[in-house]
Amino acid sequence: MHILNVATVIFACLLATGSAEQAHAGQSRLWSAYDSVLSNAKYIDLTHTIEPAMPIWRGFGNITFSQAVSKLTGKPFAYNKDLFVANAYQLTTDQMGTQLDAPAHFNPYFAASDEIPATFALRKLVVIDVSNKVAANSSYAASVDDVLEWEAKHGRIPQRSVVFVRSDWSKTWPSVDTDVFPQVLLETVQFLHLQRRILFHGHEPLDTDMTSDFASERWLLTRGYAQAEGVTNLHMVPPTGCLLSTGFPKFLGGTGNYVRFVAVCPPDWPQGILPGSTPEAPLPKYKNALVWNSQKGHRSRS
Repeated sequence: MHILNVATVIFACLLATGSAEQAHAGQSRLWSAYDSVLSNAKYIDLTHTIEPAMPIWRGFGNITFSQAVSKLTGKPFAYNKDLFVANAYQLTTDQMGTQLDAPAHFNPYFAASDEIPATFALRKLVVIDVSNKVAANSSYAASVDDVLEWEAKHGRIPQRSVVFVRSDWSKTWPSVDTDVFPQVLLETVQFLHLQRRILFHGHEPLDTDMTSDFASERWLLTRGYAQAEGVTNLHMVPPTGCLLSTGFPKFLGGTGNYVRFVAVCPPDWPQGILPGSTPEAPLPKYKNALVWNSQKGHRSRS
């Protein structure tokens, strides 16, 4: 199957619309690019759902969900009394699930979560697949040779792109081993940043490597580079041709971000969903109501 490069098509659309600007006064080139390409693209969620029992690094405590309580009545908000409900969350860390590590996690002189620029929002996405090697060795560490093998097939990694390492570790989530897992070598992250000038890299496990001194992660964050962890569904994404949408909250002084990664892939890619292919506005109404489940410790429909 021929896979169009989303970024290339957008660029072509921008050039084409430039010649028609006088005929379409005030029309945004970006809107035209959206209509021509992104409205027909395939969207793939690369994000784990945050839930109380999710895997977490062994040094952090578990998070808990509860019903938000009115400070006026001391009772949980209820539809029949307050017209709405709300949740409360006890978060033991900003380092869990699908996340974007801020450099301040390891170095207080570099950016915290709220200091990461909005320009991270949309970038070219590269996916390097080492899943076959991980299948033979569960602690396999992605190497510079893996990067060069990818480039031999697909060309040089674009500068300022995002590089995700596919290991398929997340396929068994939440039943994953957080102590023995696929890794990314220190020399590999150094090569990606110093030789290929990428924006950031990401991987499926909750840590970059299994060294006692966090060698790869420490090198990245102490030098001002961000990194992504806990990425999922990379088996659904092609090695090249997609964009990455990154959305994250702005915790003041945060050392990490709960993040929503979405791959935006070419229209002819078989995976993903099209805009408008599922109810969006309004969003779907479900058969079962969302209610507080005290046994599960969160709201659910069952």
